[in-house]
Amino acid sequence: MIFTEFRFLFFFLAVFLVHWGLRGLTARKVWLLICSYAFYAAWDWRFLSLILGSTLVDFVAGQRIHDATDKGSRKRWMLVSVSANLGLLATFKYFGFFMDSATDLVGWLGFEAHLTTFRFLLPVGISFYTFQTMSYSLDIYFRRMQPTRSLLDLALFVGFFPQLVAGPIVRASLFIPYLSENRRFASVPVRFCLVLFLVGFVKKACISDNVVSVVDPFFNDPSSFSALGAWTGVLMYAVQIYCDFSGYSDMAIATAGLLGYSLPLNFNFPYLASDIREFWRRWHISLSTWLRDYLYIPLGGSRGGKWFTHRNLMITMLLGGLWHGAGWNFVIWGGLHGLALIAHREWERAGLSRLVPRPLRLVVGTVATFWWVCLAWIFFRSSTLPEALEVCRSFVLFESPGERSFGAGPMFVLAGLCAAHMLGSTHVVGRASEKVPSWVFAAIYGASWPLALAFMNGAVKPFIYFQF
Repeated sequence: MIFTEFRFLFFFLAVFLVHWGLRGLTARKVWLLICSYAFYAAWDWRFLSLILGSTLVDFVAGQRIHDATDKGSRKRWMLVSVSANLGLLATFKYFGFFMDSATDLVGWLGFEAHLTTFRFLLPVGISFYTFQTMSYSLDIYFRRMQPTRSLLDLALFVGFFPQLVAGPIVRASLFIPYLSENRRFASVPVRFCLVLFLVGFVKKACISDNVVSVVDPFFNDPSSFSALGAWTGVLMYAVQIYCDFSGYSDMAIATAGLLGYSLPLNFNFPYLASDIREFWRRWHISLSTWLRDYLYIPLGGSRGGKWFTHRNLMITMLLGGLWHGAGWNFVIWGGLHGLALIAHREWERAGLSRLVPRPLRLVVGTVATFWWVCLAWIFFRSSTLPEALEVCRSFVLFESPGERSFGAGPMFVLAGLCAAHMLGSTHVVGRASEKVPSWVFAAIYGASWPLALAFMNGAVKPFIYFQF
């Protein structure tokens, strides 16, 4: 069940009406937990055991970390939580990848290897909810919060259905205290949530699902396309993955908001970033801040020398790439972003940015950042490393043996989307929707849905990040 399916609208309507019809806080939480587990079970009910296992392990570990009287015991229980969660992730997501890599390495050294590799079905959203539940134990360990004495609260934090399968990655220290409040519907920003859900729907169903007709043919056979075709395919993939993922986040934030819960912003117009550091402050914000707070800073952050900081940046981005997928292409993607962050840091340290006028720096910086991000997307999207290198040759050197192209149509679409992206960054539509009379808002909003449905791709497609 995904947000763009009609059955989700009926599901959410039932959740919404019963939730606000219940008076007691506990009853509401029990209802939301039941609905959240039903939502996840719509994919495969067997994997509910993994969510329940993570919840129980972290509930016990959190209590033990808090109650421990010595540093050693606190650290051991923290490691129990981290090991259990990362163990699940490693088993279901990375076991085959590591075994295949070991086999290839042994073969490269000149030996024969016949390692048995088991292929596990990847549970939807496992990368998201394992990071989310780990934040609970880690926040207790770092003394950022007190453990909850309510298993129900922790279970709802881990399993809350709007962000369960593709984020945003919510922090326990922010969400769990929120569960002690019995909110009123009068405090819900209804217009904001309705507009945000529609925006997310349009991004996913009307844009991302439709540019597949350009992206898939190109990446299925990149050698048959010209350099212009390669540029079109890569730029359209940048559009596809942004609209797909940010569209999910928008709808997740909106559905949670309509139930009275606030989720953190996950995207803030990242393609308008003027440097790579700013890009990561705008793209998948909940993951980038998670990696910063629970990996980069514990590694030492920038508290050491230059090379120490560079090492920490690269480790963080390489592991961030591996988090996205079990493949070397994802590791290279993370490495490219790590190199860019290191280069930007040295550029700033040398004071070179002060030599360029600010308007020129913003324009050139935005174009250069977007180009580098698109270059990295090639490795993210390509099935194999040779395929990625072939696309890079067309994208960077304008060399390609193929002659196929997509014509001028996609470029006009891309220009329109760029204009919409820049207009959206001004938030003028959101502000206007809050000011117009209710009847005007209802009329415009009602008319917008048939228009959106008219552009909807006929086949409902899963969100890209479900595979991670």
